[in-house]
Amino acid sequence: MKIGVLVQEGPYNHEASDSAYKFIEAAMAKGHTIQGVFFYDDGVYNVASKMEPPQDDRHIAKRWSELGAKGVDLIVCVAAAKRRGINPDLIMPNSRISGLGQLSEMCTEADRLITFGD
Repeated sequence: MKIGVLVQEGPYNHEASDSAYKFIEAAMAKGHTIQGVFFYDDGVYNVASKMEPPQDDRHIAKRWSELGAKGVDLIVCVAAAKRRGINPDLIMPNSRISGLGQLSEMCTEADRLITFGD
C-alpha cells in the first residue's frame, strides 16, 4: 500500500510528530511504501535545522532527516515555512520546500493519506 503522511503540529508541543514517525517506521517494516511526508502549519518546525534539544532528549529534526536519507520524500510547505521564518537554508538535509501542489500530487498517488495533528 502507498501511504501519504501529513504532519500539522510542531515537534515538541504534542505527540503528533512522534506518532507520525513511529507510524511510518511500522508501515515501512510491514512493507508499505511511504509516498511522502508533507509538513504543514506548525509541522514545518519538525525539520528546522536550528533545533537543539537537550542531550538527553530525542532530536526530532535529526530523526526526520535520517528517515529522508532512507528515501522518504520529506516536503515542507513553502507558505507555512515562510510565515514562520523558515527558508530553505533552515531545514534539515534530506528535506525540501515545495507548495501545496506536492500535497495534492501525493494524495492522488497514495492509497491512503494519514494525518497527524489538527
